Amino acid sequence: MANQNVTTLDTVFQALADPTRRAVISRLGRGPAPVKELASPHDMALPSFLKHLDMLERSGLVTSEKKGRVRVCTLHPEAFQIAETWIDKQRRVWEQRFDRLDALVAQTEKDEIDET
Repeated sequence: MANQNVTTLDTVFQALADPTRRAVISRLGRGPAPVKELASPHDMALPSFLKHLDMLERSGLVTSEKKGRVRVCTLHPEAFQIAETWIDKQRRVWEQRFDRLDALVAQTEKDEIDET
């Protein structure tokens, strides 16, 4: 199970690593959109763009559904939770380290004052 979480975390970060995919996520933040609309601002062939959508779908950040002859994509912000949880954990670790460093610096400064 933990290995599955790592893969999911890796997939989410891999999906977020590309500017085209981040642009798609930004656009979908305003609401669902058809593939044609999502592809139009990007200077690439549709098959290349569809690879980006596939990566977003594999990461769980986006889903798509066929409505008639149009495929509509929807953002799933809850999929960001795994990345947010990991980042929060890293932030806590570093805040603790900085707190210890601050305490060490303060003690060193106090010791230097006491020596004079």
